[in-house]
Amino acid sequence: MRIELLTDTRDELGEGPLWDVGEQRLYWIDSHGKAVHRADARGQDRRSWQVPEHVGSMCLREGGGAVVSLRNGFHFLDLRSGEVTAISDPEANIRRTRMNDGKVDRQGRFVAGGMDYEEREPLAGLYRLDPDLTVTKLESDIIVSNGPCWSPDGTIFYFADSWTRKIWAYAYDTATGELLSRRIFADFEGHLRGYPDGATVDEEGYVWSAEVYGGRLVRFAPDGTIDRLVGMPVDSITSVMFGGADLDILYVTSMARPFGGRRRQEREAGGLFAVHGLGVRGLPEPRFKG
Repeated sequence: MRIELLTDTRDELGEGPLWDVGEQRLYWIDSHGKAVHRADARGQDRRSWQVPEHVGSMCLREGGGAVVSLRNGFHFLDLRSGEVTAISDPEANIRRTRMNDGKVDRQGRFVAGGMDYEEREPLAGLYRLDPDLTVTKLESDIIVSNGPCWSPDGTIFYFADSWTRKIWAYAYDTATGELLSRRIFADFEGHLRGYPDGATVDEEGYVWSAEVYGGRLVRFAPDGTIDRLVGMPVDSITSVMFGGADLDILYVTSMARPFGGRRRQEREAGGLFAVHGLGVRGLPEPRFKG
């Protein structure tokens, strides 16, 4: 196994790595830097787009362009012009929240959740953006939404509220996009030193979670037991996604902003890492059908 610092971009809050199989390009965001980045598998041929608000996540559209979840809801992002167009703001009446992590399900619907800016109270919700641009609320009482991803067959939805230190598994109705039930999939309390952040599922159905403030990648078996721990060069890792030509490179984002009362920041914090030689492959990330 080899861990490579792919780009030393010093993202204030790097998040949401997204590998697009069609373009063979990696996208990721700087949430507090209000930016969307793109590069090739080696971190070269970079381009960035500025957005008007803090950005929590993004997805690509089948017809071109992207959807971004900003502080004030879902927006289209035109990747040619950089123009941002509002779709819907599901938490317009809550002044202390913003949209955060999100991904597309196997049927082409974008699911993203919100977070309390102060990361203290369960003020936010989890929402589904359908291809017809209808927004449906799926969950309430969330502090910080993170790690949405699906089992290979799409029938299990994994999701974390980071400050509860739990990852939940929901039965997911693939026909309607509704959440049918919820159980605790993995509990970091007493087992891991950090908190669950961004996550992805590999082709074997194992869940990879970024242990933020713990500096490790955690691979959970389908029954929720810890299968593997991989130490990273920084504690400030935030999210993960498999990519590369063979979907066998795990890309890992991190944040350069201070945390945990530290006065000196980690030297490589805010960089984008590539983990080679894990011996597993990821799944192609779907595009939004709207």
